[in-house]
Amino acid sequence: MAISLTTEDKLAYKFYPASGRQLQFRVKAPNDAHIALTTGPSDDQPIYEVFIGGWGNSKSVIRKNKTQPEVSQEETPAILSNDELRGFWIRWGDGQISVGKEGEPSAILSYFDPEPFEINYFGVCTAWGAQGEWLLEDSNANASAPSAPAELLSGGSVCWCDASGGSIPPGALEGGDDGEPLYVARANHEGAVIPGKLKPSHGVCYIAWGGEEHGKADYQVLCGCTGNWVAASGGDVPSNAIPAGETEDGEPLFVGRVNHEGTMTIGKVQASHSVCYIPFAGSEVPFAEYEILVGN
Repeated sequence: MAISLTTEDKLAYKFYPASGRQLQFRVKAPNDAHIALTTGPSDDQPIYEVFIGGWGNSKSVIRKNKTQPEVSQEETPAILSNDELRGFWIRWGDGQISVGKEGEPSAILSYFDPEPFEINYFGVCTAWGAQGEWLLEDSNANASAPSAPAELLSGGSVCWCDASGGSIPPGALEGGDDGEPLYVARANHEGAVIPGKLKPSHGVCYIAWGGEEHGKADYQVLCGCTGNWVAASGGDVPSNAIPAGETEDGEPLFVGRVNHEGTMTIGKVQASHSVCYIPFAGSEVPFAEYEILVGN
């Protein structure tokens, strides 16, 4: 369940239980959004602290047990905004802590702790002249990774959320039907990131590659998208099409869908091939006419 809160300009964390191994949140603040990861609901040691937009919104760090030097740090100029909510994720497990931006799979901060401790709580605060507005949600204990907070979805901010085994994060975009709803998802395959269809009853995201349909048990689901489907053909990609992946050669891929044999099936638009490929009945099937997902 998502939580909406405000924080004063005060170095005092507000703590909440962490039911999984990831936290997804958005924050509006001019600088210094602080997140604590702890065993108990206090800032006693052991503690990991993530400072986003510290030092006048110029740098972000991970700190352990309130001591310097930082265990991870990066220059991140203007990473926070006092005018809009900006999204981030923090993941932990097996000694690894990673911090990244919403919708971006690569971490901006990471740290491997050879002596990790159990994380049962997270806390948030703002300081050093900053007040903050937060929307946050910790992970679903039954999912491989958390979903985006439901409250974040009305704004239409796109987030690719990790999931597996047929799980559907809240706010997932329904884009097709094959006797059951199909959802827009993507998965890694042979060095590519390929958009396709999540079929929950099968427990996989199906993607089209190399002439075949491939089922992937680990995938990402498009959440918080309020886009539209528009007709296109011949590899046409509107300027506001939502990027959804790339080929192993680095060509951008986009989300397409096609009516085929009584289904609405989601696949990938590959402009250089002038088609939308869909995964269907074990094969990669090309169509010159399709609908493509665009942003509002």
